[in-house]
Amino acid sequence: MKFGHFDDARKEYVIDTPKTPYPWINYLGSEQFFGLVSNTGGGYCFYRDARLRRLTRYRYNNIPLDNGGRYYYIHDQGDYWTPGWMPVKRELDFYECRHGLGYTSITGERNGLRVKQLQFVPLGFTGEVHQLTVSNLSNAPKEARLFSFIEFCLWNANDDMTNFQRNLSTGEVEIKGSVIYHKTEYRERRDHYAFYSVNTEIDGFDTDRDSFLGAYNGLDTPAVVAEGRSANSVASGWSPIASHGINIRLQPGEEKTFVFVLGYVENPEDEKWESPGVINKSRAQAMIDQFATDEGVNEAMAALASYWDGLLSKYTLNGPDDKLNRMVNIWNPYQCMVTFNMSRSASYFESGIGRGMGFRDSNQDLLGFVHQIPERARERIIDIASTQFEDGSAYHQYQPLTKKGNNEVGSGFNDDPLWLILGTAAYIKESGDYSILDEQVPFDSNPDNTATLFEHLKRSFLHVIHNLGPHGLPLIGRADWNDCLNLNCFSKEPGESFQTTANIEGRVAESVFIAGLFVFVGPDYVELCKRRGLHEEAEEARAHIEAMRKTTLEHGFDGDWFLRAYDHYGNKVGSKENAEGKIFIEPQGFCVMAGIGVEEGLAAKALQSVEEHLETDYGIILQTPPYSKYYLNLGEISSYPPGYKENAGIFCHNNPWIMIAETVLGNGDRAFELYRKIAPAYLEDISEIHRMEPYVYAQMIAGRDAVRHGEAKNSWLTGTAAWNYIAITQSILGIQADFDGLRIDPCIPKAWSGFSIVREFRGNTFNITISNPSGVSKGVASLKVDGKLLEGNTIPVSGSGGTYQVEVVLG
Repeated sequence: MKFGHFDDARKEYVIDTPKTPYPWINYLGSEQFFGLVSNTGGGYCFYRDARLRRLTRYRYNNIPLDNGGRYYYIHDQGDYWTPGWMPVKRELDFYECRHGLGYTSITGERNGLRVKQLQFVPLGFTGEVHQLTVSNLSNAPKEARLFSFIEFCLWNANDDMTNFQRNLSTGEVEIKGSVIYHKTEYRERRDHYAFYSVNTEIDGFDTDRDSFLGAYNGLDTPAVVAEGRSANSVASGWSPIASHGINIRLQPGEEKTFVFVLGYVENPEDEKWESPGVINKSRAQAMIDQFATDEGVNEAMAALASYWDGLLSKYTLNGPDDKLNRMVNIWNPYQCMVTFNMSRSASYFESGIGRGMGFRDSNQDLLGFVHQIPERARERIIDIASTQFEDGSAYHQYQPLTKKGNNEVGSGFNDDPLWLILGTAAYIKESGDYSILDEQVPFDSNPDNTATLFEHLKRSFLHVIHNLGPHGLPLIGRADWNDCLNLNCFSKEPGESFQTTANIEGRVAESVFIAGLFVFVGPDYVELCKRRGLHEEAEEARAHIEAMRKTTLEHGFDGDWFLRAYDHYGNKVGSKENAEGKIFIEPQGFCVMAGIGVEEGLAAKALQSVEEHLETDYGIILQTPPYSKYYLNLGEISSYPPGYKENAGIFCHNNPWIMIAETVLGNGDRAFELYRKIAPAYLEDISEIHRMEPYVYAQMIAGRDAVRHGEAKNSWLTGTAAWNYIAITQSILGIQADFDGLRIDPCIPKAWSGFSIVREFRGNTFNITISNPSGVSKGVASLKVDGKLLEGNTIPVSGSGGTYQVEVVLG
């Protein structure tokens, strides 16, 4: 069952009912200011950090769902409603939501009045712009009243929802003309305020929530809207809001537009005040002036469209399938950009309070983003590396505003350091910029203790070697990629964190996954050593990699598949010897991606075991059989009910590892079959089962042991976005950035006759046509560039600005 459709020409998903199975959201902003907006107008916005600089309030896990946002109420002769349906929930004669790239428009119509609500964050702007178009579609004149509404968050979203004894006495606002300024705590240590403006004279305002709503009313029944008249309330303590009241008169067929700006301003310390107690509004006024007319909106929207056209032009596919084209050309790279910006901080499943930017997460996210804006990936790599410790370990997370490690989570996740090597290598392969390796980068964000980025990578590599367990496999620490496999926790205390509590000294439990990751990532480190003339270090590293490969085959293979780990007692995890959790997906993917067991035929056995034991109609589950009870020695993974999250759920993040592994063995049909199972565009027809947005990946789909098999959760912010983009664009379609150029190595379904790709790479444009006359999955028979036959399958890159015609024949 569908609840909308793709509009590929406009790069939009069109939702034609407000009653989607779950709120379907979009993201606004791509630089410093961001917003979340649902298909019914819910959501919130913030400057850089969803925890520390939140402008508007949002209550997660609320009843009714998705309650709170940027709302526009219409009062029409005693009848009142909202164009997004929520929160009033009056039936609409027409409804449509269009989620586009960095913008959302919601249109609602009732009793002859149509209201279109366009929201976006302009480039280089620290605020949202809302253009409201009100049209009279009836045959009679209309007199209506429009009320805007936002509720201010008191900046720190965690404190805002907990410290009521202080916060319910601190709220302060100023009102000047058609602008409402939120200045809570501005007279103290803060140098920032927010404002909400409209480009017309107003007929009233409200800044006090209780006055606007009325005692015991909700957002669905605000007293001011019901009465059709603003109360002109001024917040003093309690909960500050911003609402403009505007009287509208429209003749039949007439329409009027209004431009609202919700902005964030920082003032230098010596420029905070216009006069005693009155904030300096000059910067806010400059922002407001940019959008005094519709022309300003049109120009900013055109610039935003051009920006996204430029980003998406870096890799475009003309393939055999419209659903594949829209995923590769529009929605997957768009989600990669959003995930790069947000990490795991702010979605409808992440509150923006608990987690900042992840060390592992952000390194993986930039894998899917680096081709779009390499310079931003470069900046992110430096930020990530700055949270590393001298021994090569790292903070697991850091706050985007401060760029300092998050002490609440700490370190000890022993896979973290290796991801820095992978992320840095991906950046260098894309950009050719080796100078990043010479950047001086702090340890633990201490500017007085720095080393080159290459030295950081060296310590990342050696961190594994310095932390090996009894079998010679890497120690797992607090956890590896699977944060819920906690082999050193042994927690019996309710509410105790599985990830940050180690009740035993963890020098026994080992991870086969980290071993596979080490062998996969290691060759990039070796290559970087060689290119710096460090041939002795390169050979030493190569020896460590080969030793790990042998150790993994000796102690990490269980007959038909790779083990997952050894626990604190030295017992196997993910083995035929286990009653539950016999086989896990992660090591099957990464070990085969690393080439471990390929020559021996063990890799093929491992992937066959995945198909036999883990595959379902909706994707590959994480492990099986599920854990039926809590195992003290395994931790959080066994705390979930069977079929959910890490306990035999379909954790979409690691499904592409199996797709990539299948391409290592040349199984193109199998790789694409698995791709189709979780790619959202292919799931649109079962949206009533899947429930999440049919245009972006979810982190998790309920497994076959769950009550609701096939139901997704945790959409948008997931490493699934980057890894599926890598799987389809690099491993299946086979266009891979490498140190010396573009490597062409497709692994496709045999039935594909061919496809074409435009790839921008290091300033050049490559128009690549791939034909498959022999009906093979893998193997480049010939490669021509501008008619000249090349040896091998790598296109060398020299100079910049050229356009090249590339002809590839498979066979």
